[in-house]
Amino acid sequence: PILYSYFRSSCSWRVRIALALKGISYDLIPVNLIKDGGQQFSAEFKALNPMQQVPALKIDGITLSQSLAIINYLEETHPNPRLLPQDPKKRAQVRMIADHIASGIQPLQNLTVLKQMGEKKMEWAQNCITSGFQALEQILQHTAGRYCVGDEVSMADLCLVPQVANAERFEVDMSPYPTITRINKALLELEAFKISHPSRQPDTPAELRA
Repeated sequence: PILYSYFRSSCSWRVRIALALKGISYDLIPVNLIKDGGQQFSAEFKALNPMQQVPALKIDGITLSQSLAIINYLEETHPNPRLLPQDPKKRAQVRMIADHIASGIQPLQNLTVLKQMGEKKMEWAQNCITSGFQALEQILQHTAGRYCVGDEVSMADLCLVPQVANAERFEVDMSPYPTITRINKALLELEAFKISHPSRQPDTPAELRA
């Protein structure tokens, strides 16, 4: 497999965690979203992913984009360890939390949107994350065990950790979200989350390396 990734992309990080958890080795091709006006806008990359976003994964003779679609494919082709619970209710909760972050928070504060916000980008990002986290904290109080849904790592957790990193980058006060904070801390102790971390990628700038 070949993963097209950017060290700081939260969507790319979700996929890196999934690949690490499932023990799938891959080659990484960095796509710098800032340099040269954004390498994702090159004709070469547009041919690979018409949405001009990372991640993209070449695997088993196909090219996939969209992090949750990629993770679902990995789940179906490499079922262990499981990232979606067998119980239909818990599975629905995992998907709900993953969608809450992947559709309801992250796109509102990603690079493309922030470019449009000009000087207000910090305030905009903080507001988007805060309103999303207020709801998420409430949801997790009903679903969480050690992790987002019960005591097994799931697709929801793969979305949570990168989003908390975004919140910290945008200086969001995390004190109103004790459940999110506790789960995030527990997940960051796991090896798959450590090795996939933005501070440990081939394209991480020297000053941001772990």
